[in-house]
Amino acid sequence: MITFVPIAEVEPQAVEELLDRAFGTDRQSRTAYRIREGMAPIAELSFAAIEDGTLVGTIQCWPILFDADAGRDVPLVMVGPVAVEPERQRDGIGHRLMEHALEAARTSCQSDALMLIGDPEYYGRFFGFAADHTGGWRVPGPVERRRLLARGDSVPRGAGMLGPRVSVPA
Repeated sequence: MITFVPIAEVEPQAVEELLDRAFGTDRQSRTAYRIREGMAPIAELSFAAIEDGTLVGTIQCWPILFDADAGRDVPLVMVGPVAVEPERQRDGIGHRLMEHALEAARTSCQSDALMLIGDPEYYGRFFGFAADHTGGWRVPGPVERRRLLARGDSVPRGAGMLGPRVSVPA
């Protein structure tokens, strides 16, 4: 039986090793990493899937910012990566992790502006993510435009740049 625990309860090295197995050791050069560079995952939205004491999957969510060209910056939550042990992919673990994180976002009032980079057919069909409002978004690296997805009532619709959500002390 799979249980979900806060990712903070799992050894960070075990998470990194799972990410390497799921996405390759070159994963940190991807655009998604640049968007959230220097940020820590949002603890209450990041989970590990444990089965019989073994880590089989993770999901992390990140605080990012849409720096709008028109002046109204919008805080967003970047969903992902969703990582599952390669031999366990297609067992529904990733789907269940997404459901769990999205429910946590809803109950913590952080679900109005979510984004991710992923397969639009999958994330659209099952979770309501779409590229409808992301056409003017820029990212710090290459991205397939159709894979830049968002959902929520507060998703920005104009032009702007995605990057880390850095808070400046008052």
